[in-house]
Amino acid sequence: FLLATRGRVPSYLGCSLSFVGVAAVIRAQGGTSATVTGAVFVVGVALFLVGLAVQRFGARIIHAAMPPIVTGAVVMLIGFNLAPVTASTYWPQDQWTALLTMLVTGAAVVCLRGFWSRVAIFLGLVFGYVISWVFDRIFGRIHSMDASGKVTDHWRLDLSAVGNADWVGLPTFHGPTFQWSAILVALPVVIALVAENAGHVKAVGEMTGDPLDDKLGTAISADGVASMLSTAVGGPPNTTYSENIGVMAATRVYSTAAYWAAAGFALLFGLCPKFGAVVAAIPGGVLGGITVILYGMIGLLGAQIWLNARVDLRNPLNLVPAAAGIIIGIGGVSLKFSDNFSLNGIALGTIVVITGYHALRAMAPA
Repeated sequence: FLLATRGRVPSYLGCSLSFVGVAAVIRAQGGTSATVTGAVFVVGVALFLVGLAVQRFGARIIHAAMPPIVTGAVVMLIGFNLAPVTASTYWPQDQWTALLTMLVTGAAVVCLRGFWSRVAIFLGLVFGYVISWVFDRIFGRIHSMDASGKVTDHWRLDLSAVGNADWVGLPTFHGPTFQWSAILVALPVVIALVAENAGHVKAVGEMTGDPLDDKLGTAISADGVASMLSTAVGGPPNTTYSENIGVMAATRVYSTAAYWAAAGFALLFGLCPKFGAVVAAIPGGVLGGITVILYGMIGLLGAQIWLNARVDLRNPLNLVPAAAGIIIGIGGVSLKFSDNFSLNGIALGTIVVITGYHALRAMAPA
């Protein structure tokens, strides 16, 4: 990314949370890790092509195809589509730890300032980690659903994998596989990624005093190539990352040399299985408390897009496609075409928002 943008766009890529819902849906449909990475590889290709189009024709094509009412609705349904993951998977594992983690994380987000407010989610994770260990010492094992969905007696915080993990090791690589059903679920994320990239590049330009509109297409294409490189060997897709943009604002460090160094440290941590085991040991109840806030914040970013663009929801042209698409996306509504193919959730909701808006706009009176 830094090479493609020739050091003009200081950014440190991360895995967009928009992909979490996609991965969860594909997994729920029986997809494997290879199926997930194959689907998001195609997303990377699509993002690369969108970037080339923006370079050629300018940012106006994004605004024409995906006006704020569309991008806001898609971002909103992607975020709120994750609600069942929290409600049925994470929260039931330890409801009281989840509640405490949610309260502490919310207080940290609101009450802390500067750098600490930027890492409030991380602080909430650390708190949940510690309180889970304390509860294990005081109350013993908990009788609840575990990560596999079975109700058993188990420790809230199980660090056995950390002790067994090596200090140094290579990641497990695998090639992607491609299934149309999974690809169609993943493709709507392109809309969210384009919106993310546009917003992040604009924010960095404002922070640095160096307008970067001329680099928007390059940044989107570079993001797509980075995702293709990563997913080709089994890694996660990438995007310019809002939390890292926030760190720039807090530290006022915009040097691309700093992000080269950050990438180097990330590679070193990636070669330490013990570090990965510590992350993987985060208790489900802790994730329940965190994701209640985090997934909701993703969804409400869609509302922020509407507010910034002054979208008029009293206009039925805006209201009808957004309302229908959001309910379809959140509720997991399905449209079955055959025994082997159906559209549902994020994919169907996005199609309804985009096609519905443009079709109604063509038919609506002035």
